[in-house]
Amino acid sequence: MTFHVGLIGGGNISATHARAARALSGVEIAAVYGTNAEKVRGLSREHGGKPYGDFAAFLAHRPMDLVIIGSPSGLHATEGIAAAKQGLHVLTEKPIDIGASRADELIEATDRAGVKLGVIFQDRMKPHIRQLKDWIDGRVLGKALLVDARVKWYRPPEYYANSRWRGTLGLDGGGALINQGIHTIDLLLWLLGDVSHVQAQTATELHSIEAEDTATAILRFASGALGLFHATTAAYPGYPRRVEISGTEGTVILEHDQIIAADLRKAPEGARMAPRDENQSASSAVVSDFRGHQAVIEDFLSAIQKNTVPACDGREGRRSLALVEAIYRAARSPQRTASV
Repeated sequence: MTFHVGLIGGGNISATHARAARALSGVEIAAVYGTNAEKVRGLSREHGGKPYGDFAAFLAHRPMDLVIIGSPSGLHATEGIAAAKQGLHVLTEKPIDIGASRADELIEATDRAGVKLGVIFQDRMKPHIRQLKDWIDGRVLGKALLVDARVKWYRPPEYYANSRWRGTLGLDGGGALINQGIHTIDLLLWLLGDVSHVQAQTATELHSIEAEDTATAILRFASGALGLFHATTAAYPGYPRRVEISGTEGTVILEHDQIIAADLRKAPEGARMAPRDENQSASSAVVSDFRGHQAVIEDFLSAIQKNTVPACDGREGRRSLALVEAIYRAARSPQRTASV
């Protein structure tokens, strides 16, 4: 079976989607839609597919089985709903949208149309992170007590200045938290379960944007564990993401998506080293290592073929957005607190 993919968006992340999709056998780029005609034509020349500047005409293109959305975050639900109404499966970049109510509309639309909905959180597919998930689920760390998650990245001024949507409330939904930090928010929820309560502050310390470039939060997990979370795009020159999880049976440290320390009372059998993620996410938005995206797309196509649930479906993808919204609510409230 050949899957025919439509790309929505002409930017850097859609180029990543194209490379990741074409690395899979039985996948072809059928069409590309975007508002920047030059970028759309460039993607089409490099990866195949018919270029479109008209969204309705793009959705009518056939053969096309699914769309991969790489447009500004605030357009994800609108475009996904339109695609679902045309019988197309929908795989969207994170976040699922910039508001939980819009996420709900997209989930309802795909359910009603009988098509699959997936959200690209590629960290869930990375070998060391999956290994850590297995350890936590298997109680290798015992009861989770404390997590410290740091996304101390740097983006140069032109990252925002050269974009019509990054760092805006209308299309990005915020700044460093909802754009860069949401991957780690999703990771914490996937590893440790729901958060019940947050305390938070946000600030715009460096960049000339209307949203925050720095956010910090204290998380109370439903399990009773406590978490500290920091996200910024103002920490020059940018540092690898670091997640430290301590439980009653030991501590594991994840850095640049690789387990760099596992101090455990009982070392698990079958622990393995795996290739590290090669993306320079700490200092660049360019995705050169698309293996994580490739794994997400492969899983999504398998879900279509076998009628199973994608690794991160719409309801899973909504969880991180709901927590991000709670952090924003807490930061705006006089008490700096909010329930999730």
